[in-house]
Amino acid sequence: MLKALATALLLTVALEGTLACLWGPRTREHLALVALVNCLTNPPVNLLYSLLVGLWGWPALPVTVLLEAAAVAVEWRCYRALDDGLRRPFLFSLCANAFSFFLGSLLLYAV
Repeated sequence: MLKALATALLLTVALEGTLACLWGPRTREHLALVALVNCLTNPPVNLLYSLLVGLWGWPALPVTVLLEAAAVAVEWRCYRALDDGLRRPFLFSLCANAFSFFLGSLLLYAV
């Protein structure tokens, strides 16, 4: 389980970091913030998903939507509070999460 969590986190940081480079400030601090924010949100989202869907048998789609929405909200608030140079922090959070979710799903399930 730890290996899966670490893989998901590293993949998310790589994908969202790539999008961050295209989106806005390309400073070391900005990329570090993207990594730290994902360290804050990614493990709890994946653990809760595993618990709710894998262990308790809740339906995957509503759990995924709820957890991803929560991640977007938390990340948006972090970016808004901590990064003055980031244009449209909510849109960035939404796009970064959608990008990493869909591309990560393709990469993980294609292997």
